[in-house]
Amino acid sequence: MQPANIAVSDRLIVALDLPSVAAAEAMIARLGEAVNFYKIGYQLGFAGGLLLVRRLADQGKKVFVDLKLHDIGNTVARGVESVAALGATFLTVHAYPQTMKAAVEARAGSDLKILAVTVLTSYDDGDLHAAGYRLSVSDLVEARAQQAQVLGVDGLVSSPEEAAALRKIVGHQMNLVTPGIRPAGGAAGDQKRIMTPGRAIAAGSDYLVVGRPIVEASDPKAAADAIQAEIAQALA
Repeated sequence: MQPANIAVSDRLIVALDLPSVAAAEAMIARLGEAVNFYKIGYQLGFAGGLLLVRRLADQGKKVFVDLKLHDIGNTVARGVESVAALGATFLTVHAYPQTMKAAVEARAGSDLKILAVTVLTSYDDGDLHAAGYRLSVSDLVEARAQQAQVLGVDGLVSSPEEAAALRKIVGHQMNLVTPGIRPAGGAAGDQKRIMTPGRAIAAGSDYLVVGRPIVEASDPKAAADAIQAEIAQALA
């Protein structure tokens, strides 16, 4: 889906970073119609949460499967085919050329969109240097974004700090999905590159991934409603 055609209510993706399917189902029930889009990652996925993908899709919800695939091409392709069969909307892969190429080819004929993870939002320049990279975060994000666009990847996952720069590289042909979102006054937690919802939308992000500020709130629905309102205001 091109950015201009995204429903405002779909721009918030709530991360179901919860320990069990029962906890996730309870949270989904509490959020009700306030949220249309959910993310299932390692914690819930490995606790049986992948079974929720089909159930949510059947209820008209969208699901972002955040498993950040990275393996030999054939293994990635078979995994992508399985996730597509579940009815997921988004699937992440790490932004290595061979991995991205395999994923794009394997999702052909399905509605699944492939998102490339450029650099994790918990990483800064020091973390990259410690891992053996000689590029800065911004330089590596730019290089991987260019490769992803050439290979036909549908979107990118990156911090809100890089959104404006990425828009200049990829235009509006790729969706930008942004974790590291914290409402004003919220705790940063383990994220090092963060931004408020309104500022992230203004910077060029299409979808905002929010976990703890909603699922750990005393009133999750009110927290989600407040973020949805901030997104709508930023788009007005």
